Amino acid sequence: MPALVLLGAQWGDEGKGKATDLLGGSVDYVVRYQGGNNAGHTVVVGDQKYALHLLPSGILSPGCTPVIGNGVVIDPSVLFSELNGLNDRGVDTSKLLISGNAHVITPYNVTVDKVTERFLGKRKIGTTGRGIGPTYADKINRVGIRIQDLYDESILTQKVEAALDGKNQLLTKVFNRRAIEVEQVVEELLGYADKLKPYVADTVLVLNQALEQDKVVLFEGGQGTLLDIDHGTYPFVTSSNPTAGGACTGAGVGPTKISRVIGILKAYTTRVGSGPFPTELFDEDGEALRRIGGERGVTTGRDRRCGWFDAVIARYATRVNGLTDFFLTKLDVLTGWEQIPVCVAYEIDGKRVEELPYSQTDFHHAKPIYENLPGWSEDITKAKTFADLPKNAQDYVKALEEMSGAPISAIGVGPGRDETIEINSFL
Repeated sequence: MPALVLLGAQWGDEGKGKATDLLGGSVDYVVRYQGGNNAGHTVVVGDQKYALHLLPSGILSPGCTPVIGNGVVIDPSVLFSELNGLNDRGVDTSKLLISGNAHVITPYNVTVDKVTERFLGKRKIGTTGRGIGPTYADKINRVGIRIQDLYDESILTQKVEAALDGKNQLLTKVFNRRAIEVEQVVEELLGYADKLKPYVADTVLVLNQALEQDKVVLFEGGQGTLLDIDHGTYPFVTSSNPTAGGACTGAGVGPTKISRVIGILKAYTTRVGSGPFPTELFDEDGEALRRIGGERGVTTGRDRRCGWFDAVIARYATRVNGLTDFFLTKLDVLTGWEQIPVCVAYEIDGKRVEELPYSQTDFHHAKPIYENLPGWSEDITKAKTFADLPKNAQDYVKALEEMSGAPISAIGVGPGRDETIEINSFL
């Protein structure tokens, strides 16, 4: 049975939660493999809307085991707030598994994130201020706190001391803030140990055994390809690898186990935070996309920047991730436009460029080259098959598929769980 990776093919917010939820009833495990509570998924089930930040979307699917892998960074207070919120709404969260190797977002990580971003001023990255970047930095600097450290007070204390040695110098001497007490942090973290214990597991072993037993495992990325720390629009990126390769390191499965890689692609383009965005709109069309699409960040609450579809980015995502399929979301938002521009290439220094430039400077100066495609006015939210779509909507999908380099196997025509057209089965 397949191991599937499902990830964002743009700058995040493409609708991964809807796609994961669609597959959740058919898979045995859904795994978050990177990021933290800086990622948000909105899932609509019937008349109920769920906003998930840290938990895998599969937690809403009965019979599916949700897993938080070793590549994720976890803020325990956010985790339990989210779990309690779901429990209050009657969602069973008891099957959740959390890797003992996942790193903990500590209070000092959040503090450092906020003061550093403030200090940068106009040069700020646009982080969520939730401590994600500093936690990954601690991980790489080998002073990070892992979930398993909460069960050895001596080791936990030593690690917190080591981490705060440098951070307190930074906070007091550079940012003019108070030093953080080791004992206070240790006490707070130990307070989560018993509550976390029922969920903690050797998830690498669990997932590999599941694949050996022909179980279906879905790996769910947060953010998107263009926010990848290595392959995104650096430095305006996240601190981990939401691309397909991140699933292997962030969950502990080998690349030979992955059978399909599905990219989630919005029918237009959005981005949250700072950084270059060639197709960004500053006019009535941009405002209309934002209003009709409900483009507000699930986690940040910030308005998303909106622009037309960018085929250059889509081709790049296909290449870097080895995409086998696309799931096209929010096609319904484009209903009503007479003409829909699509960016097919860039103009950089007077030259036409059809692939994403590797140079940050070139990408910053890239101007979109558009082709206009005929729009449609018919309501498509009730469409159940591709043939139910208006001809112009069909042509739009076919054009995007040809430009992007991988088949579009599913289309979102509304926010609801059942408002999806499945062209090719993912399983």
